[in-house]
Amino acid sequence: MPSSTEITTTQLARLVGTPDAPVLLDVRIDEDFAEDPFLLPAAIRVPFDRIEMALPLLNDGRAVIYCQKGFKISQGAAALLRLEGVEAETLQGGQFAWRDAKLPVVRADAVPFGEDGTTLWVTRQRPKIDRIASPWLIRRFVDPRARFIFVAADQVMNVAERFGATAFDVEDAPFGHDGERCTFDAMLSAFGLDHAPLSHMARIIRAADTGRPGDEPQAEGLLALSFGLSRMHRDDNEQLEAGLALYDALYRWARDATGEQHDH
Repeated sequence: MPSSTEITTTQLARLVGTPDAPVLLDVRIDEDFAEDPFLLPAAIRVPFDRIEMALPLLNDGRAVIYCQKGFKISQGAAALLRLEGVEAETLQGGQFAWRDAKLPVVRADAVPFGEDGTTLWVTRQRPKIDRIASPWLIRRFVDPRARFIFVAADQVMNVAERFGATAFDVEDAPFGHDGERCTFDAMLSAFGLDHAPLSHMARIIRAADTGRPGDEPQAEGLLALSFGLSRMHRDDNEQLEAGLALYDALYRWARDATGEQHDH
């Protein structure tokens, strides 16, 4: 049974990918990280002996700290955060327990982190489906601090070069369409995110984004809601923030509610 300052893998897995997810802090030593260079979804690497660096990231929120096995390193770091008034827990069993439970992880070397430890992304203006779904995936499972900029289609690659951003959903971008597979698919593959609800979402997003809404029953609805959001918001960043809730709901449906039927 976990202590009052621990969270189990099962409990944490219910929170990961949702707006209620705690801030995840990976405090493994470099040698342990090099042996298994995968992150828990949306985790942020912070040196355990400089855990105070994480304070600006927390904004009075909840934090879960994990090391390799859940012992001295994570417990000490969490205790220091609690001294600062942070609601900090450790992951019971650490990264090993998460890995052994075969829960989703992210390939750290596939994430284009900048020198500040965050990511900057650029794509075409006036997003509809893939250019909202992909940022949702990044924010919820890869980099919760990710920033997104929207520019004219013919300037995406130039902006990426000048501003050190990663282009997506345009021709020749690191993340884009490949045949019938869309950008959301490409990101799942690149980041190594093997998670059944995300795979289900990918089929729906692909059907809506590539003009084959008949392939998945939910694709027509996603298409209609996406066009509606586009009409509601002239500002692309406002549309992105509003669209996150749409994909939050789709994720929870794909994870928990696919067998439910509406009772009149």
